[in-house]
Amino acid sequence: MSNLVIVESPAKAKTIKKYLGKDYEVIASMGHVRDLPSARLSVDVKKDFTPKYEIIKGKEKLVDELKKLAGKSDKVYLATDPDREGEAISWHLAYILGLDTDDVNRVEFNEITKSGVERGMENPRAVNIDLVNAQQARRILDRLVGYKLSPFVSQKIRRGLSAGRVQSVAVRIIVDRENEIRAFVPEEYWSIDAKFIPKGSRKAFSASFYGTEDGKKVEIKSKEQAEEILSKLEGSEYIVTKVKNGTRKKSPVPPFITSTLQQEASRKLSFQSRRTMRVAQELYEGVDIDGIGATGLITYMRTDSLRISNDAMREAADFITEKYGKNYLPSKPRFFKSRSNAQDGHEAIRPTSVSLTPEKVKNNLTSDQYKLYKLIWERFLASQMADSIQKTTQVDITAGEYLFKASGYRVDFDGFTVLYVESKDEAEAKTSELPPLEKDMPVKPKEITPNQHFTQPPARFTEASLIKALEEYGIGRPSTYAATITTIVSREYVKREGKTLHPTELGEALSNLMKERFPKIVNVKFTAQMEQDLDTVESGDVQWVQLLDQFYGDFEKTLKKAKAEMEGVKIQLKEDQTDIVCDKCGKLMVVKVGRYGKFIACPGWPECKNIIPYTEKVGVSCPDCGSDVIIRRTKKGKSFYGCSSFPKCHFMSWNEPTNEKCPQCGGILFKKKGKKETLYCAKEGCGYEKK
Repeated sequence: MSNLVIVESPAKAKTIKKYLGKDYEVIASMGHVRDLPSARLSVDVKKDFTPKYEIIKGKEKLVDELKKLAGKSDKVYLATDPDREGEAISWHLAYILGLDTDDVNRVEFNEITKSGVERGMENPRAVNIDLVNAQQARRILDRLVGYKLSPFVSQKIRRGLSAGRVQSVAVRIIVDRENEIRAFVPEEYWSIDAKFIPKGSRKAFSASFYGTEDGKKVEIKSKEQAEEILSKLEGSEYIVTKVKNGTRKKSPVPPFITSTLQQEASRKLSFQSRRTMRVAQELYEGVDIDGIGATGLITYMRTDSLRISNDAMREAADFITEKYGKNYLPSKPRFFKSRSNAQDGHEAIRPTSVSLTPEKVKNNLTSDQYKLYKLIWERFLASQMADSIQKTTQVDITAGEYLFKASGYRVDFDGFTVLYVESKDEAEAKTSELPPLEKDMPVKPKEITPNQHFTQPPARFTEASLIKALEEYGIGRPSTYAATITTIVSREYVKREGKTLHPTELGEALSNLMKERFPKIVNVKFTAQMEQDLDTVESGDVQWVQLLDQFYGDFEKTLKKAKAEMEGVKIQLKEDQTDIVCDKCGKLMVVKVGRYGKFIACPGWPECKNIIPYTEKVGVSCPDCGSDVIIRRTKKGKSFYGCSSFPKCHFMSWNEPTNEKCPQCGGILFKKKGKKETLYCAKEGCGYEKK
């Protein structure tokens, strides 16, 4: 008997073929095979938003091959990814291949392992048309917004711009935060920080001024107020008046879902969300492991469910008992509650087998695969471990009319923290263990220092904190966050500076135009409600055409009004002037931004059309010829440093050159980025490095 199994990627096809054997042909569709053509709207608004799908350009040969193989096969199984997009791809494949969508031929693999593949093949079902319609509704809605709005914003601001349902809200969130930072007025405040030494001890501990001895907190607003308190403290005796000991339990965080994986990979590994999802896809689809062959290392990585299978829990419990001991197991297995709007079709992201430890498979993985797998493996295992138990101490120290407070803890049982601790966006105050202290014990002040502080504005978003905000607001879906962030950065609405995201002038102009003219599109609550409405299509409670009709009527009126009221209006962006004189008309040239990036042009356009390439100097002379070092880019857009005299001089470096000289050989030092920035000498045989 001949069976054809169609999956999405070649890597997945290779792994699945190994488990299914010679009676099965496994082929990849390479993602979508049919879609809305990009050259036009491709949606008939007047005929119930009928989509006009076509075979994707360049996939005609693949489709012919799929038809040929399907015609020869006794049974065709649609085994695309187990999510909304995968369901739509299966539906499109069924249409192209002439398969009955009511036929029981749709299979899902939550994990690409022998048991996972066998389980999927044993439980085929029909294509879920509600899931397909949910994908169609999103696709058509995004097409309507993008294709109707993009020409408008391009006309009003600059050619080549785009606007989108989710990306426009993401830009607005970043712009609003920037406006908060600009409007923020810092307020001065002071702290009085002390170090005390208990009687008969040499170990000092830290404490902070709190207020008066009756427990009333005092806020210190000025240097004069701080100095007044210090003068009253002179000659005081410091007595421990209260010691409170307690026990604190700390529980592990749940295993990863798509959004938390992207956040933690950003914080701990400095991975951009797109990089995280690409590597996670590789781990899911299968890697060649010594002695095993191709196998999927993690479960499906697009999920917002925290559910864990009983088999996975038992395997984790056995591993923990064997490696750490029974006391590292909780009294009963841990279950985590998913968010109310979570799709529970899949488990949380976990290793397919905890016995495949990161160290066991390290030699078969790339550096990125190893780092991400280690993160997923440790997070999952820790989620099934016992609480960490801490012994806490809180101490009051009285001096005259004033009160100082100190707190500390020691770990009584490390529990899950022996393996994994979640990182945070905000820095946490460090607390250490206090020395033995008793009530009525005198302590000696080692130092008492007044410190000036200013309130800080809200922090700019990082990828991790933006993803967290989008998820909390209920905007978009975790599977789309990577694409959304990539889009707003590549369109230059937002720029990265280190880990933080800053709006550009272009991004602010676009966001302000959208807020003024299309307030609903960039309204956080409206967009979140739209996401919930789209979910009702997936559950079969609402017809997708009805939902689109409700949205489009209001949207079309708003667009028509904006076009009429802004006819002839053009928003001018600020242009940076250069010191370059136009060699055709003598004016100082300016930096402009086009659809392909920055360039230098004469401000006398259209009379003078002189333009020259934009080069960004780094303020360093070329070590080979003395010309300026500039930032260049490869064909794929990756930045490197090269000589402005190229092709006469061929100097280039991936790392930034500096004006600092090597103390050993006199050569220039280069800046190597990492967790700790390093300056190093590239001269052969030198080897000088400085953190």
